[in-house]
Amino acid sequence: MTSTSGVPPILSTPATHIFEDEAVLPDPLPPSFHSSEQIYIRYEIERTVAEIKQRRWRRIALQFPDSMLPDAPTVFEYLSQRLNEPGKEEDGSCDDCCSGASEQSDSTADGSGSRRLYILADTSYGACCVDEIAAEHVNADVVVHYGRACLSPTAKLPVVHIFTHQPLAVDLVVETFKLTYPDQSQPIILMSDVTYANHLQDVGTVLKAEGYTSLFTTKVVHDPSSPLPNRTHPETVALDPERLREWNLFHISDPPESLLFTLASRVSGIHVYPTKRTLTPAQGAAVPAVSSKIALRRRYAVLTSVSTASIFGILINTLSVKNYLHIVEHVKSCISKAGKKSYTFVVGKINAAKVANFAEIGAWVVIGCWESSLIDSRDFWKPILTPFELELALSSDQERIWTGEWRSDFQAVLEDARNRASNDTVETKVLIGDSAADLDGGDAESEFESAPPEFDLRTGRYVSQSRPMQGELKSKRPIEQDSAFGSDSTSLVTRSKGDIVSIGNQVSPGADFLRSVRTWNGLGSDFAIQYDRSEVDDSAAVEEGRSGTARGYHSAQSDIKT
Repeated sequence: MTSTSGVPPILSTPATHIFEDEAVLPDPLPPSFHSSEQIYIRYEIERTVAEIKQRRWRRIALQFPDSMLPDAPTVFEYLSQRLNEPGKEEDGSCDDCCSGASEQSDSTADGSGSRRLYILADTSYGACCVDEIAAEHVNADVVVHYGRACLSPTAKLPVVHIFTHQPLAVDLVVETFKLTYPDQSQPIILMSDVTYANHLQDVGTVLKAEGYTSLFTTKVVHDPSSPLPNRTHPETVALDPERLREWNLFHISDPPESLLFTLASRVSGIHVYPTKRTLTPAQGAAVPAVSSKIALRRRYAVLTSVSTASIFGILINTLSVKNYLHIVEHVKSCISKAGKKSYTFVVGKINAAKVANFAEIGAWVVIGCWESSLIDSRDFWKPILTPFELELALSSDQERIWTGEWRSDFQAVLEDARNRASNDTVETKVLIGDSAADLDGGDAESEFESAPPEFDLRTGRYVSQSRPMQGELKSKRPIEQDSAFGSDSTSLVTRSKGDIVSIGNQVSPGADFLRSVRTWNGLGSDFAIQYDRSEVDDSAAVEEGRSGTARGYHSAQSDIKT
């Protein structure tokens, strides 16, 4: 009879093998620097409560940028107290875009009438965009967005924007304006960031009292496609957008680069009043007028350098902006018509490490809000373009003429595409007829081979495969090498030298890059597979490797801890 041990087995790792992480934990959020009264006014608690009660929303998501997270608990407490106070709901009808949400939110799952609030801290994309994805995780009826915003139209949920207005020295702004524009009859547009928009009317009133007769003070509107993005514009501009070039613009606070590019291409001149540092009126007037010509030249050089790229990556950087799927399809169509290949990626916050994993991509196109789509490519391995820049990059050298115009909103790009399609309907029909005749005549291959050569404008080198899909678009017939596998096959087929490999009757430049450029294809790729038993056996004996924990391994041969 075997004896049993009374000592339980040791199932845990010995204390000597425990890995101690010496990483420093991040510091907690700093305390709020605003008093309770300042928070109550700055975050517009009264207006927020009134809108929520009027719309009868029950589940409210509060989206804060990182800089405002210290104030989030206090705002949460104020809203919870005011919203759940006993009393009669305010009457008010809801808009068409909010009617569905209000009908679902008249009662909660447990039958109680209390409202639920949720704080959205880590946004999926940029802080300026409404995070509908996180809000849908809590089944929110509305998103209250705090801080500056791009004001891009959302796809599903209604939004309450709280800009958290910042303080502004109106007297210094007025004096700086007077020194900058001594001619009081000069047409000038007064504009600011949304966080300073509540001060514009006061500044405009004082300047008009000083004698400025051609001053236009803008107001915030939700229209990124406007001649002045998300702002009202003079009446003469509505009739003739070119009349905007007659106006100068005085902007309070530093605008984002995408807005600066847009404004610089539409107005006569821009003067920015900085708010991050305090300047005297003389110092503020001495700040030179903003010029984006050098930055625009750099962007133009970037897009001309990718005109010979064969593979484009489409980075979907938003799932909340309205009509983002339409611009994705438009970008795919533009790339396909140019005879190039595109691959689609859905990303959150874009960084150089993420996109560097795909070495076969020659250039990237970002689909996001009109502010976040403009990314400086100097820190990235491959250039990153906007949909507007992509259309210029894919055009021919004869058609690629950049007049300095800049468009950051992809809604405007879609509208231009619709206008071109309606104006070129007859020409398109003729082109389709000619293409069909060429296909029937069998001249597609000769036309493809007689295409003029393409050269990289930066290096001057000849590019042999800048349009890898052009042959497929013109031939419209399956590849003979792929017929053995069928149309649904996923097997990789290698063509003759100079051709591109294909997968399931589809040309795959990515697979061709994997075959011809990449030298490492995974574990075991450095061993040749021997199918013939008569060949020399290059196999090796199986040996015992190392063992132990990640803190230290033991070799079977020397038994030395490494």
